Amino acid sequence: MARPVWTGVLSFGLVSVPIGVYTATDSHTLHFHQLQRGTSDRIRNRRVNERTGKEVELDDIVKGYDTGEEYVLVEPAELDDIAPGRSKTLEISGFVDLDEIDPIFFDRTYYLGPKGKEYTKVYALLEQALAKSNRAGVATFVMRAREYLVALKSENGILTLHTLHWADEIRDPREEVPDLPAASGARTSASEMKMAEQLITALGMHWDPEEFHDTYQEKIAALVEAKRAGETVEKAEPAAEATNVVDLTEALRASVERARGGGGGAGRKSRSGSGSGSGSGGGERARTRKSALESLTKAELYEKAASAGIPGRSGMTRDELLAALAGTGKAA
Repeated sequence: MARPVWTGVLSFGLVSVPIGVYTATDSHTLHFHQLQRGTSDRIRNRRVNERTGKEVELDDIVKGYDTGEEYVLVEPAELDDIAPGRSKTLEISGFVDLDEIDPIFFDRTYYLGPKGKEYTKVYALLEQALAKSNRAGVATFVMRAREYLVALKSENGILTLHTLHWADEIRDPREEVPDLPAASGARTSASEMKMAEQLITALGMHWDPEEFHDTYQEKIAALVEAKRAGETVEKAEPAAEATNVVDLTEALRASVERARGGGGGAGRKSRSGSGSGSGSGGGERARTRKSALESLTKAELYEKAASAGIPGRSGMTRDELLAALAGTGKAA
């Protein structure tokens, strides 16, 4: 069983229940050691006094705040003495509608559990009441020498604790992000909007997180194994090229066709091949060009499609790229 990262008392009104806070998520990131190039020598990070060059023990380190003129030294114990909530209490200030909390405020998620079977009734009462009211309890508490703003929610029969960003930690996107549509005056046509809505509908799906997995970590593991065996790993495909405004309608139309399974690739093939000849002669030339392209990877086909200026190429599969290139005559 996991050990709690924080224990204390959860209170709402005059009701309280001892709880433990447990980590809800786990990272599967592969960790590398730092080595000097050309050797297997580990690189170590040490705490070194920059004046003497000597290593300093952790117990001999204090915190110092730079005022610009001098350092104000603060001992770890002094921080503990002024920490709010030293009584280990997580007191709910009030309850808010879940829809009122903007998703940008949510940070990390923890599980809450009662500290003993005798407290399960109070725990269950709060969990069920939050579920029925679609509300979250808002509170502050101190964990690991830091105060957190949190939202207490009911999820799948248990209580979860979500740390929230403070309001002054949220950056204004209009000050941080250049070239936003409202500032640049970008406008969309009615037909483009309709087609974009059709694409969103065509790509509709049911949310199932089990369908997704960390492919990048898998590729890192494969790279490590390949290098261990003295083999090479195929490079990733290039990033999709930005859609030109001129190609937007065509890219949307082709995307809708492909999402609906309506033969988007075939449609592009018939249009791009219309000017390459007629009858069996044109078809034969297209087949010859296609045969010359068969051995290329998708990345290589994409490069040729970019050189040929084929619209909608960023959303094409390998077969669609192959068909489009065969129709343009850009086999070389």
